Amino acid sequence: MELVCKTVVFFLLVSTSLGIDGELAQDFVAIAGPLPTTLAHRLHLQSHILPKEALDPTVSEAHDDFCQQDTVISQLPQYFSHLREIGVTHYKVFLPWARILPDGDAKKPDEAQVRCYQELLKMLVAADLRPVIVLHHKGVPDTVAVGRKASSFADLFVDYAEFSFYVFGGLADMWLTFSDLPELLESLPYSDSQVRVQALAAAHERAYSVYHKKYSGGKLSIALGMDLILDSTSSELLSVSFQESVDFLSLSLQYWCGNETDFYLKMSEFQNVWKDTEVLLFSLKFLDCGSLEENPFIPVAAIVAAINKEKARTIGYDVNEFLDFSSRVLSKAYTLQENLSAAIAPRSSYQTVWEMFANQSELERDTFLQDVFPSGFLWGTSTGAFNIEGAWAEDGKGESIWDQFGHEGHVYMNQTTDVACDSYHKTSYDVYLLRGLHPQLYKFSISWPRIFPAGTNETIGLKGVDYYNQLIDRLLEANIEPMVTLFHWDLPQALQVLGGWQNDSIIDAFANYADFCFTTFGDRVKFWVTFHEPWVISYAGYGTGEHPPGITDPGIASYKVAHTILKAHAKVWHLYNDRYRSQQQGRVGLVLNSDWAEPQTPANSEDVKASERYLQFMLGWFAHPIFVNGDYPDILKAQIQEVNQQCSTTVAQLPVFTEEEKTWVKGTADFFGLSHYTSHLVTAVTNGTCTPGYESIGNFSLHVDPSWPKTASSSIHVVPWGLRRLLKFVSQEYTGTKIPIYIAGNGMPTEAVGDLINDTLRVDYFRRYINEALKAIKLDAVDVQSYIARSLIDGFEGPGGYSLKFGLHHVNFEDSNRPRTPKASAYFYSSVIENNGFPSKVSDRSSTSVVFGLPTPSKLPSLPASEVPSKSKVVWQKFSSQTDFERDMYVYGTFPKDFTWGVSSSAYQIEGGWDADGKGPSVWDNFTHVPGNIKNNDTGDIACNSYNKVEEDIYLLRALGVKNYRFSLSWPRIFPNGRNNSINSHGVDYYNRLIDGLVANNITPIVTLYHWDLPQALQDIGGWENSELIELFDSFADFCFQTFGDRVKFWLTFNEPQVIAWVSYGTGEFPPNVNNPGSAPYEVAHTLLKAHARVYHTYDDKYRASQGGVISLCLNIDWIEPKTPSNPRDLEAADRYMQFLVGWFAHPVFKNGDYPEVMKWTVGNRSELQNLPSSRLPVFTAEEREYIRGTADVFCLNTYTAKLVTHATTRLNPFSYEYDQEISTDVDSSWPTSALAGHRAVAWGLRRLLNWVKEEYGNPPMYIIENGVGIKTKSDVDDHTRILYYKTYIDEALKAYKLDGVNLRGYNAWSFMDFFEWLNGYEPRFGLHEVDFNDPNRPRTPRRSAVYYAEIIRNNGIPLPEENKFLYGEFPKNFCWSVATAAYQIEGAWRADGKGLSIWDKYTHTPLKISNDDNGDVACDSYHKIEEDVEMLKRLKVSHYRFSISWSRVLPDGTTRYINEMGLNYYERLIDALLAANITPQVTLYHWDLPQALQDIGGWENDTIVQRFKEYAELLFQRLGDKVKFWITLNEPYNTAYLGYGFGTAAPGISVRPGRAPYVVGHNLIKAHAEAWHLYNETYRAKQGGLISITINSDWAEPRNPHKQEDFDAARQYLQFLIGWFAHPIFKNGDYNEVMKTRIRERSLAQGLSSSRLPEFTESEKQRIKGTYDYFGLNHYTTVLAYKYEYSTGILSYDADRGVASVTDRSWLNSGSFWLKVTPFGFRKLLQWIKEEYNNPPIYVTENGVSERGAIDFNDTWRIHYYQNYINEALKAVVLDGVDLRGYTAWTLMDNFEWAVGYDERFGFYHVNYTDPTLPRLPKASARYYSQIISCNGFPDPATGPHPCLETEPDVIPDTTPGLADSVRFLGLDLTSQRAEIALYVLFALSAIGALGLALISYKYGTISKRYHKQSSMELSKM
Repeated sequence: MELVCKTVVFFLLVSTSLGIDGELAQDFVAIAGPLPTTLAHRLHLQSHILPKEALDPTVSEAHDDFCQQDTVISQLPQYFSHLREIGVTHYKVFLPWARILPDGDAKKPDEAQVRCYQELLKMLVAADLRPVIVLHHKGVPDTVAVGRKASSFADLFVDYAEFSFYVFGGLADMWLTFSDLPELLESLPYSDSQVRVQALAAAHERAYSVYHKKYSGGKLSIALGMDLILDSTSSELLSVSFQESVDFLSLSLQYWCGNETDFYLKMSEFQNVWKDTEVLLFSLKFLDCGSLEENPFIPVAAIVAAINKEKARTIGYDVNEFLDFSSRVLSKAYTLQENLSAAIAPRSSYQTVWEMFANQSELERDTFLQDVFPSGFLWGTSTGAFNIEGAWAEDGKGESIWDQFGHEGHVYMNQTTDVACDSYHKTSYDVYLLRGLHPQLYKFSISWPRIFPAGTNETIGLKGVDYYNQLIDRLLEANIEPMVTLFHWDLPQALQVLGGWQNDSIIDAFANYADFCFTTFGDRVKFWVTFHEPWVISYAGYGTGEHPPGITDPGIASYKVAHTILKAHAKVWHLYNDRYRSQQQGRVGLVLNSDWAEPQTPANSEDVKASERYLQFMLGWFAHPIFVNGDYPDILKAQIQEVNQQCSTTVAQLPVFTEEEKTWVKGTADFFGLSHYTSHLVTAVTNGTCTPGYESIGNFSLHVDPSWPKTASSSIHVVPWGLRRLLKFVSQEYTGTKIPIYIAGNGMPTEAVGDLINDTLRVDYFRRYINEALKAIKLDAVDVQSYIARSLIDGFEGPGGYSLKFGLHHVNFEDSNRPRTPKASAYFYSSVIENNGFPSKVSDRSSTSVVFGLPTPSKLPSLPASEVPSKSKVVWQKFSSQTDFERDMYVYGTFPKDFTWGVSSSAYQIEGGWDADGKGPSVWDNFTHVPGNIKNNDTGDIACNSYNKVEEDIYLLRALGVKNYRFSLSWPRIFPNGRNNSINSHGVDYYNRLIDGLVANNITPIVTLYHWDLPQALQDIGGWENSELIELFDSFADFCFQTFGDRVKFWLTFNEPQVIAWVSYGTGEFPPNVNNPGSAPYEVAHTLLKAHARVYHTYDDKYRASQGGVISLCLNIDWIEPKTPSNPRDLEAADRYMQFLVGWFAHPVFKNGDYPEVMKWTVGNRSELQNLPSSRLPVFTAEEREYIRGTADVFCLNTYTAKLVTHATTRLNPFSYEYDQEISTDVDSSWPTSALAGHRAVAWGLRRLLNWVKEEYGNPPMYIIENGVGIKTKSDVDDHTRILYYKTYIDEALKAYKLDGVNLRGYNAWSFMDFFEWLNGYEPRFGLHEVDFNDPNRPRTPRRSAVYYAEIIRNNGIPLPEENKFLYGEFPKNFCWSVATAAYQIEGAWRADGKGLSIWDKYTHTPLKISNDDNGDVACDSYHKIEEDVEMLKRLKVSHYRFSISWSRVLPDGTTRYINEMGLNYYERLIDALLAANITPQVTLYHWDLPQALQDIGGWENDTIVQRFKEYAELLFQRLGDKVKFWITLNEPYNTAYLGYGFGTAAPGISVRPGRAPYVVGHNLIKAHAEAWHLYNETYRAKQGGLISITINSDWAEPRNPHKQEDFDAARQYLQFLIGWFAHPIFKNGDYNEVMKTRIRERSLAQGLSSSRLPEFTESEKQRIKGTYDYFGLNHYTTVLAYKYEYSTGILSYDADRGVASVTDRSWLNSGSFWLKVTPFGFRKLLQWIKEEYNNPPIYVTENGVSERGAIDFNDTWRIHYYQNYINEALKAVVLDGVDLRGYTAWTLMDNFEWAVGYDERFGFYHVNYTDPTLPRLPKASARYYSQIISCNGFPDPATGPHPCLETEPDVIPDTTPGLADSVRFLGLDLTSQRAEIALYVLFALSAIGALGLALISYKYGTISKRYHKQSSMELSKM
């Protein structure tokens, strides 16, 4: 009895420990009844009160049928008093509905029963026991007649309930409507279980409503059991139904001491529904609890703790088990008085979880669970900004603490984050990998210093914002949710300088940063992580100092930082909650890292406590304030207090939260992010020290089990089971079921050596850890909603640098491209994601295919036979006359929505497994096994091993984003001997798996039945020369249709049958090596055509109706261009070639069932000439022709290249298909080459080819099945050449579709990956993915071309980039419009009027220096044509004219000793004429024509020239400065220094000192400029008021690879060596830029020199040079693609110093100059760069233009295109970018002497006819166009209507017909040449009639021309 009394004490004690307040403790319910068996015996009531079998308190009414015998009732008061004495407070009374209302009628109760139960209740009240009345339990009484209507039961019950409330209500205030629900439900007379549930629920709810409406003061509930045997629907319905109709939850529980896990699982599910609810444990039963003998209260405490965990409150429970227990032990002299507190002490979460698993056997612990995760489970992968982004100083990013940490050498091997994985430039690469992996989440972090470089919003990194915007958008496009971490350790260094996380001000800074991120990205980001692993920041950053900022202060700083972080987190959570949540609907949490802690000695209670302490120090430090009570864990606080008390000094200082702060911090997470990697064994420390340290403060020591597998990190061991335990602990301690747990970091590192791809250890790690997470969900009821694997790619791993590999994808950090290769773990994890775990059975395959863009199967129209030559010759007539400009103009646009994009492969080339699983040998197997047949004796035995890599291939196809995949079936893999009597099920299974995988990923299979790999068994009977193969091929196809056709809807019978016929049976180069070129090809083709037709009809007749697919064959087609298009024989030869190549197979199938007429005619005639009795070309019967005709649904083709063709008379012997064509082919040497000699890139041929098919075959639906280029390289993922190929070829396909109406439906790139390329083995690489054939794993690495092609697919073509869209608008008022020339190029008069020699005079008179030995002796003779030149300028309407003064014309020997007044007078007259025409002169002092006399003493290498130049300048300022207000000191000093003195291709032609002379010359040029500027500034500016500066030339440099940091660096280097060489000293600091200084110095020292070859400025020179400008003069023409190129150290040259090479983009339009590509976009970028680099100086573009070569064409549309687009880019720079552009100068006024190329290249608006001694200037169309731009001051918007500036003048294009130009010149044109005027007057004087006729012709021609120009202008305006 004493023990039972302790129960009450227990209630009171445990209530306190479980958080029950005092008031509730006083009202705690201890409920008994009915009687336990033993006590019933003791009271001699067993026969009356409790049946023998009854142990369950809810078995039957008979248990409490007190009203059967009076003798029983008389003994009860004593018993009830006894119960009250020992602490029982309440007693259960089960009312018998059937006895109280025998007839079910409340009006007819059994009065005796009612009185009896009233007496019973009174007894209980008298004994101070409060009754708990159960109205009904068990089944419906037989006496209660329940009708068939669902409402009848409720009606009857409510009547009974209301009666009971009325008669017994005064004696009871706690009621239960029902108990034992399963039996009750089963007894209800309704067949539908849901109806039964609804009836019960209605009865309860109505009773609840009646009770509370009519009776007050009490509570009512219903007894629910956690073990209800109900179907899930009923159980859920019950739970939901009762939530609003109970005052407390009455719960019946069974607790199995051996199966606590199951109990907690059910409890967790129950709590999902019942939250914040008072709980009465109405019935509590312990099963198999032997330990109850020792301590009966432990399981009760665990149950109560579990309930109260979810903010529910336990208000009492059933004590019958304890009464029964007391009866068993009362006879013993035994109490637990001494150990009472231990017995009833609550178990902590750690103890509960540890004890839950402590007795697991290893077998039980490690058993693998085959099951799947819940629906909606989120799979993800992660990275961190500093781990992967690189670009540490790119685009204005601020320095982070990790940047500085690395630069200070604190990382392994001095590695840094500078480039890392280069992800800043590789968004599309990373998204590519993610598409392959296909997770639902991608967790990445934002780099705070990339957004706010200084840590605050004073400056915003807009380019950084763009990067994250693009990443987020691309993720969402790929259906991947971004999970964004705000802080992943990379604090801005600027904030660390202020104290970092030790300074409270950082809280506001972090909140401002977060606010910006929420505002900017929150519309798309729905998962936010404030901090990633703050423990690491606090512990490693400020405690041990292992991480930056490297502070070692574990006792104070570490805790201070954690305190600050917690408050910063809370502030940001509240910010989101208050300001953003309602609109953005996102979640905010944080990610905490934690190991699992296991006591090293489980029996040692101190080790158990130490383990818990470790968890609280690691996880609780941050989790407890947020998820529990806003404060640190008591264990943490107590331990720190104890340590400080033990030591004489303060070892650790834990900051204190105010009460307000606690409230602020508590509950600030919407999810619990957990990082977990490993576990530790923990021991308590017996002899602690007072030295601050993580373990010493915590009084624990960490260890590992030697049996635990190791990883590359000493701190991570593989302990999978720790994850399950940790998850259970987190659930128990922090989250319950209210807050979901996201596993946000889990993974393991491998070494940087060994097999980096086949990471089986990581695969096993993921497999086991993920399975433990599954167990936690399924077995332990933990609410885990996400698993995120670390990490997407290998990255920078903190102090370990790149030595630890965590990635699912390998990154090669030795390669500047940072290639990413999927590892085995990536493929494994992808399969886990796809299966949502580990299903016990793989789901059945899909039977429906998702088809993109396939035409509705229908017969193509019947077409007549082709003519000779065919009508398709119109294609050559249409296109062959195109100019290069028309042909090469790039067109932007997209394909139709249903266009299908894909990649292609073939079985033999990729599968390998040549003899695996019963596959038969093919002809290629046998052929490749003969040494010498294949280059390097390569074979396809393994190839890419795709036979064993279905998942890997689908992974990459998914990454590409293709809509289809074309592959072929290996005939001998399915039918090993070629016949259907030998079916290889393994082969069939392989293709089924492949097809199923494709269909599951919405990729349409395009399946080729035959791609050259004939079963050897069939070749043994003659192969395709044997007509028996027709039947055998049909049998094979029939099987394939039947087996795969439910999912395959696009079939190809043969791939390139022409190759089969000719190369395999004609030349014999391919197996079966039949060399019979004259007959076998035709016979084989005949068989192939009949076999194709047979298979087509089989599909058509048997399968099409049910399968609905299309079927065709695939032809190979090169484009053929007539070598001389104007030659009819060449045109016929081209047509004939196409018919022999394409028509051979296409004509029978797509036209009339027969061969082309020209083929029959030619082969027939040649056969006759060869004395053969009949044609070598077989003949189809009429029946066969009809059978073959129309046997294709679509037109499929493979194409790679083009050829030039001419007619040829070929040999009659030997007989040959090749000779039969009577043609000769060639290639243009300018066409780009590839790895295969016959494959040159001729993109424009594709457009013509498609047009030819359109014309020849009636524009059928066309699919390009193969198109690609081979590259000779074994490893180069940066395949720039391939990108150019696809960029141009796909654009030509786009032109064919958009401009020509070609019915193009699809495009497939060749090839999917590198593989066996027939005779060439593995040397030519065609793949979008690189395959390493030296690695047995055959790893596949996406090339840059794969990412490029994926972008094409994503965009469905090549849409016009936003930045390329045309901008309408005007330049600022007073904008200067100019045109430029240079003295030597136009003046001529090289020895006239005392002019001295210049270096160009001497250079051009040196043989072989100038093209055609041209020179500038006469040039345009502008020295004598001032009036004509000014007249041209007036017609152009320019406001300015830029020209240069010839130094040697003014000062013949370069010095002021003699001034040539005649020369000076020329310039004075020119300037006067310009001013008279209201044109402002812009005068260049030096445009390369140095007086030879000065060159004779060293020229620009002699520093005395600085003074000479100053004197020359002063003369001009003195004599011309009153009229000239715009001066340019030097034109393009770079070209003077580099071309003149380094490369030697310009005067003076010096190239002997390329590593020194250019720098010396540049040095003197800069000083000379500075002296001239100072002279003007100090002496002349005040009086003359002009501007003076320098003109610097520069290309724009783009990185060759826009996804590569090294190329960005190269582009910058290119610019600094080009424009920066001269601009940096002048526009910045008076000195050369650091890039040049560093590069040249390092190379000079490496070459053994003592100092740099780059001269140095003195400090005074720097000051004198700095700022010597009034504007930035810029000459710009083109753009290059730059990349790093390291020259040998021994090479001393400017180019080697620069270390950069450049190429151009093949899609850029050419010009007349090899170096000048039309790249308008670069102009704007260069202007922007100058603005940013040199602080936005006023800019005048002083040259910009384009050249031409060849015959003159006055309608120079290419030049108009150039100016239109370049000037428009300048307008964008002004309007959109804020560039201070003041003027624009076109180069050039007229064609002139173009330096080394003489007169070959022409830049002018006006053509100069050098064949006419008078050198007339003739306007081109571009002249009028430029004048129009000037008139409009830009580009008026056509949307606003016609603008007056667009009105054209009556001008005409000159007639340039040979022989007429001299006599009849340009009718309607006002001629300005004096001689021309005289000639014109003479013509008028000679013949009045002639003059009249001439006038009439002129009028007519002028009218036509005017119409033409108006039309031309309209067309241009549309551009």
